[in-house]
Formats: sequence, C-alpha cells, structure tokens
Amino acid sequence: MQRGLERLYRVETELSVDDFVIDEATRATFNTERTPREQLLVREADGELELALYVCPRALANLAANDPRARLDSGNLQDFLLAVEGVSHFVYVAYCARQERPVSALELELQAEVDKYVTCALVSGVDLRERLFESFTLDPAMDDDERERYLVANENAHAYADALHERYIARGAMPDLLGEVRAFYRLGMAGKLERIRRG
Repeated sequence: MQRGLERLYRVETELSVDDFVIDEATRATFNTERTPREQLLVREADGELELALYVCPRALANLAANDPRARLDSGNLQDFLLAVEGVSHFVYVAYCARQERPVSALELELQAEVDKYVTCALVSGVDLRERLFESFTLDPAMDDDERERYLVANENAHAYADALHERYIARGAMPDLLGEVRAFYRLGMAGKLERIRRG
C-alpha cells in the first residue's frame, strides 16, 4: 500500500511503514484516550518526529488472506479502507515532515478520505462514493472535536470525489485524474479547500 500511494503521488518518504507498525501491547504504553482499529501516533520532541502506526491485526490478516489486488469486495473492503487510512496518514505525515511543512489533523483526515476514494477507484474500478461518504458510522467514543473533524473531512472529500468522478473517472480520463490528484496532494489545507470549493 505504501509503495502504491507513493507511486500514485510521486513522492518518496525513504521510510518503510513496516518499521513503524506496533502491536496492541506497545500501543497500550502510549496511554491514548481512544484505541480505534487504526491509529497513527505522532510525537514531536526537540525537532525530531516520532511515528508509530497501529492497524488491527485481524484486519491485516484478512487482507493477507483476501488480497484486495485480486478482488475487493464486502469480505475485505472495510479492512482495506482501514489499512489505506493508516498508511495514508503515515505517508502524508512523512511527506510533510520532509517538506518541513506543518500538517493538521483535519488535513490528514481529508487526504486519507481522498486516498481511500482514489485507491478504490484505481484498484476496483467501482464507484464507492456512496459507501465511503454517505453510509458510514462514527466511533461513539469520539469526542465532539474529533467527530466534527471527521465530518468536515468527509464532506469536503465527498465534494472532491464527486468532481473527480464527473471530470475524469466517468470519462475514462485516468492520466488527467492522476495529474489532478498529484497536484491536490501537494497543496496545504487552505489550497485543498479552495480547490474543492472551485469544484
């Protein structure tokens, strides 16, 4: 997944996400307030960035047994989306750190939502906008700020996905789609929101 995202956006982190994946016991040492099925842990200290990624081991095992490159369906879609989100967060934080550019939690969520849509479109060719942006549930353990962040990211990613579908995917203009999403990836949060607003 990491190599796929880096090739998609033509970025290089020079890191391997495998080196940063942690298990449940290790995550417990971080004393996080919530323990969702996917979680990127980030800490900055003395100009150094520390990262760790937790993805539910059952989800990873399911993807190993039911490779989404062979078939993406109801048996592996949810776990695929979970893994894409985690890897998306990891790659984007690493990319922004290399650019010495700050990144907000909202920007991370927005980019991950876009990554899930684009990845599914490229892997399966199936239009998953309704599934991704309308038929979802939020973790009831989220606090109000986190819930609002996810909803804002979802709404904006939905608008962007609609524009991508209409302009590129429905017309089979995949090279143009790739150019658009690569340009979007390199924008900061204000630029992303302006591009979405312009449709």
